[in-house]
Amino acid sequence: MQWEGISEFVHVAETESFTRAAKRLSISIPQVSRQISALEKRLNIKLFYRTTRRVSLTQEGDIFYQHCRSVLDGLDAAERAVTNLQSRPQGKIKLTAPVTYAERKILPLLNNFLQQHADVQIHANLTNQQLDLVEEGYDIAIRLGKLADSTLMAKKLSNRRNYVCASPAYVKRNGTPHSLSELASHNCLLGTLDHWRFKEDGRQKLLRVSGNLTCNSGSGLIDAALKGLGLVQLPDYYVESHIEDGSLVTALDKYAETGEGVWAVYPQNRHLSPRIRLLVDYLVENLE
Repeated sequence: MQWEGISEFVHVAETESFTRAAKRLSISIPQVSRQISALEKRLNIKLFYRTTRRVSLTQEGDIFYQHCRSVLDGLDAAERAVTNLQSRPQGKIKLTAPVTYAERKILPLLNNFLQQHADVQIHANLTNQQLDLVEEGYDIAIRLGKLADSTLMAKKLSNRRNYVCASPAYVKRNGTPHSLSELASHNCLLGTLDHWRFKEDGRQKLLRVSGNLTCNSGSGLIDAALKGLGLVQLPDYYVESHIEDGSLVTALDKYAETGEGVWAVYPQNRHLSPRIRLLVDYLVENLE
């Protein structure tokens, strides 16, 4: 009886929502509400202030939450300690990653990882939105570029580099740009931003470019470049195979940025989990 409702209470306290708590716990909202009501009745105290917009802790609820959070953290530590004794990692990993990068780089590695570790289950959600890992209950996220300040832990997995490319046919008709100023006379195929990123004299340079196509699909921009419509700037995982087979050629390589980071980020209470550590180490080794 002492444990009933504790997990539901902690999740409601942290998400400030019965709905989000139910989603994190994969149970119904009425079940969460019943458990909280039963817990309040058993303790004979009011744990939450409830309004139509928000759920917040009472003073007594906040005190109770601090103790319950410590207890659950202790249970997590106990589970990790037991799992550490096992030679085979097991359990579920909930992961999120950007769509195209994950499709081309991460998912094949996850599938290889699962071949080696049959007792691990991976739930992968591909989205370009930056989800709240704690609120949504994720164990790990793959993030690209500069990280925002946060309480999350981070491990660098690899680097990505942007390339300026064009088809040999386009270069034959229009020439290869050798300086950034020459881009003004070229048809630059644009993504979601109206500028390209370079490095000049050791400093980052954002250069506004223009062209006759703006498209929020990297695959669409690649297709346009392959058909000789113009220059494109895209990360390596879009263009590397085309550069290797000669269907695209690079330009302005001396102005390329040295590389943006590819990161694994995760909540602090996940970093000791053997299955998370093992997956991160696997990604570091194979992405490099």
